[in-house]
Amino acid sequence: MTTTPFGRMVTAMVTPMKPDGSIDYEGVARLANHLVDNGHDGLVVNGTTGESATTTDEENVETVRAVVDAVGDRCAVTAGVGTNDTAHSVRAAKALAAVGADAVLVVTPYYNKPTQAGIVEHFKAVVGATDLPAMAYDIPSRTATPLASDTIRELAKIDQMLAVKDAKGDFFEATKLMNETDLLWYSGDDVSNLIWLSLGAVGLVSVVGHVAGNEFRAMIDAVDAGDMTRARELHTRLIPAIDALMNTSQGAIMAKAAMADKGVIDSDFIRLPLLPATDDMRARLREGLSESGLS
Repeated sequence: MTTTPFGRMVTAMVTPMKPDGSIDYEGVARLANHLVDNGHDGLVVNGTTGESATTTDEENVETVRAVVDAVGDRCAVTAGVGTNDTAHSVRAAKALAAVGADAVLVVTPYYNKPTQAGIVEHFKAVVGATDLPAMAYDIPSRTATPLASDTIRELAKIDQMLAVKDAKGDFFEATKLMNETDLLWYSGDDVSNLIWLSLGAVGLVSVVGHVAGNEFRAMIDAVDAGDMTRARELHTRLIPAIDALMNTSQGAIMAKAAMADKGVIDSDFIRLPLLPATDDMRARLREGLSESGLS
């Protein structure tokens, strides 16, 4: 079996909030326990799906603390520390390591469009701020700057940089990098989970895992066992759910709606500029979950 400090069935958690917009830390702990009880051996906290763009540094510390206290003895807790300000990310990494994070997730700096050389130096500084293992997040649809293959080769030379969360989807180039480096590859796009696993990815960092953790865990196990028929069956069964969560609106919006609908969290409040799911979106979500046998 593949061993990894991040876990293999990993979900990027939403951050439960109260109707007044404050973070519901009891809800954070309840959600973390729910996920670990349903197929997860890893969680990402304070990622994009956790609304990291609109949460404060202090809130991020308390959210990680709540997850570590709730499930830190049962799963790996990876803290999102990526920003487009290197000094800010360094401070975040140190603060979240201090409250018990097991690893850090570092996204390519967004909006300011650094050069590839600047990206490498950014990762070196952030990863070097602690002794924790790190995962690079490559998602050019949000950052505007993809990680070039030579940049990933440079990142692989950083001792603590152990993994890539890939939401870029250049499958052939990724297979070359998996072959050339020791980096662990993770699917960062639920639509492509089975593709990534079949090509050698060790796991998933999911959004749909909020509702399908056990099923994705079974998919990972099936691929490990060489049972691609079973893995394809699971993929096919989950298509309506993946479509409903990822293609109706936006991942955090729909994952919060799903968790609130199932009673796992008390409210689907989400901070502006995001808006809660509409009634039509909720109807499509329920239909997709029902078709996938997840209702």
